[in-house]
Amino acid sequence: MQTRLAFLTDQFVPLLQQLPSDTLPHWGKMTLQQMTEHFSDYVRIASGKTMVREVVTPAGRLPQMQDFLQSNKPFKENTPNPLMPEVPAPVRHKTIGEAFSELQQEITDFVIRFESNPHLVTLNPFFGELNYQMNVQLLYKHAIHHLRQFGVTVE
Repeated sequence: MQTRLAFLTDQFVPLLQQLPSDTLPHWGKMTLQQMTEHFSDYVRIASGKTMVREVVTPAGRLPQMQDFLQSNKPFKENTPNPLMPEVPAPVRHKTIGEAFSELQQEITDFVIRFESNPHLVTLNPFFGELNYQMNVQLLYKHAIHHLRQFGVTVE
């Protein structure tokens, strides 16, 4: 977990910052800035800043979803997200630099939130109740997915 957490805190945003802002995705419809802002949204869910009210995955499938989460299997390209509109949301920030700064701050806030409350469990709309380790795993898997989307391979 520590290696994946270190990747999220120290390497993820710098890798994104190395990409030209007009880099086209290999799949999907989001621009680099839209993806960055989308990722910030999911870090806020992981930290509990954004409260999830409902899990969209049927209860009987949650163990299977959490098994996938704990595996090294990647998210598939074009994995559907029923909570996202067909057309990506417009960007919130005037610049991609502001989006990168927000993402770095959200990752920092996520770590601080769990360091101050190690037994915290947050609700994810797809994977159900997640502790710190499971949230780190999900965020790492999600980060690798989106890096691949923009042509960055990490191993």
